[in-house]
Amino acid sequence: MIEHRLIEKMLELTRKELDSIKINGEVNPNFIDTVVDFIRTYADRTHHGKEEDILFSALAHKDMIIDDQKMMHDLVNDHIMSRKIVGELVVANKTYVTGNLTSMNVISEKLALLLNLYPEHISKEDKLFFPNTERYFSNEELEKMLADFGEFDRRMIHEKYRRLYESLKDNYT
Repeated sequence: MIEHRLIEKMLELTRKELDSIKINGEVNPNFIDTVVDFIRTYADRTHHGKEEDILFSALAHKDMIIDDQKMMHDLVNDHIMSRKIVGELVVANKTYVTGNLTSMNVISEKLALLLNLYPEHISKEDKLFFPNTERYFSNEELEKMLADFGEFDRRMIHEKYRRLYESLKDNYT
């Protein structure tokens, strides 16, 4: 849940950028690239990655009540929706940079969708899902999961910059 607080702070900056787009009639493409990187790396790959790869995988082996199963399914769908919106935001930003000013409307729409999706998603996790699903695990399982989360985080920085290198190397070989 600590990670949610940073995501919320970035969403507040995103809301300010969306307001600026509406007032000034222009997009800051670098800000959009930064938001995309933040969501893809921190919110999705790191945060959602731990949920999907560790927590949800462990819960799949538990005898969960139907409401918790449904909520987990809904949370995964939120993750998928976020990935789709961010992909569309990337395309819109690229077309905006090439001079297609109508892409500004798509950028605004996608930012608004993210600003609506994440607060509700975070609230579901913080207030319902995480507290409800802790009961499926022993203290030892929870401690192991926290250790696994730490190891997952440790690997993420290496993965991010390995991908960066891979994306750049073809330009120089």
